[in-house]
Amino acid sequence: MLTITQALVDQIVAHARKDHPDEACGVVAGPAGSGRPERFIPMLNAAMSPTFYEFDSGDLLKLYREMDDRDEEPVVIYHSHTATEAYPSRTDISYANEPGAHYVLVSTADTDGLGDFQFRSFRIVAGEVTEEEVKVVETY
Repeated sequence: MLTITQALVDQIVAHARKDHPDEACGVVAGPAGSGRPERFIPMLNAAMSPTFYEFDSGDLLKLYREMDDRDEEPVVIYHSHTATEAYPSRTDISYANEPGAHYVLVSTADTDGLGDFQFRSFRIVAGEVTEEEVKVVETY
């Protein structure tokens, strides 16, 4: 289960809406070993595409060095889908290389009739996708 604050959910959704029609992407870092997402880090979609996202390799290297210096790890890796449901694509699955991370997808397309966005979380390990419950809290 992913436990995340309402403030972080709001930041992730706002980033997805801001970058629409392109996919948005980013990381929420947390203290190493805690499993608690705390620090919102929006990233640039280097692909600048409505159907694909890619972290800039230089930005990603800088981020990982910074997280190492702060004794953090990527707790949430997020991106948006702009025209499809919030479910990992084959490409998303092939690029998922953080087995301990929660992969959050936000869809800015109303694909289910339940509102103007979907917010879902998945674990992706060795190509296997498992959806998990999202518990939104005010504070930890």
